[in-house]
Amino acid sequence: MARKILKNDTIAVTIDSCGAEMVSLQNAAGEEYLWNGDPAYWKRHAPVLFPLVGSLKNKQYRLGDKIYQMNQHGFARDMEFSFLEEKDGECWFRLTENMATLTMYPYEFILDIGYRIGDNCLENIWRVTNPASRPLHFSIGGHPAFVCPRRPGESQTAYALRFDTDKPLLASVIGEGGLVQTATRPVATDGGLLVIGEHLFDKDALVIEENQAHRVSLVDPEGVEYVTVSFDAPLFGVWSCPGKKAPFVCIEPWYGRCDGDGFTGSWEERIWGNTLAPGECFEGGFKVEIR
Repeated sequence: MARKILKNDTIAVTIDSCGAEMVSLQNAAGEEYLWNGDPAYWKRHAPVLFPLVGSLKNKQYRLGDKIYQMNQHGFARDMEFSFLEEKDGECWFRLTENMATLTMYPYEFILDIGYRIGDNCLENIWRVTNPASRPLHFSIGGHPAFVCPRRPGESQTAYALRFDTDKPLLASVIGEGGLVQTATRPVATDGGLLVIGEHLFDKDALVIEENQAHRVSLVDPEGVEYVTVSFDAPLFGVWSCPGKKAPFVCIEPWYGRCDGDGFTGSWEERIWGNTLAPGECFEGGFKVEIR
């Protein structure tokens, strides 16, 4: 296990080789924006979700005539990545298949995760390459957790989320086993602003599908958008630990999601899944701006 630090005059980012996970994000003054991973609430910081986002029905999936087991959010977040390179405010890590992954996910793959810093901003880049002679099916997503509230003595309920739309959002309903139900629920917003109420996450994450928004900010009591996450992904989640009053909020761009409670299809048929032909490469990710 090793750590890399990218730093310039406005931002400093620390990445752990385990999961190629960002574990710190600070401004020039040393203010921390990323959750510290306190296991009393949630032990992670900003894990990658690969090759699964969310949960499988019965924690298993069908591929051909075989059944495979995989836990929520896949395995990449718990695996050691190799370090590839660092130059000009950018660094890259790599994970490929091994004996452990093949028991859960019988595919060859190359997963490269990169970080690039700029002026008060960070890009987290995912590249998935199919080195095999058959199609590669996968999902991928981010799960960064940001400090909220940002200052001692403040209440999280004085904070809000701002979306790049003034239309009401529809959220998928997460039910038993972490599966999406057929119903949706409206997420009331006032001109794109949603107050982080005490019970906002009582029913688990807000899962916003169908390209309803592509930019989400955390807004402090002074009206400052102190963290903004922008992405091209077709869906995203917003989450904090239900019932714990956890001092963080996750903004999670996804290319994939959990199974529906009535899903009976195969791995290749999962909603929002991605497919690469032999030799093809997928690129996605998200950008974080801090103030």
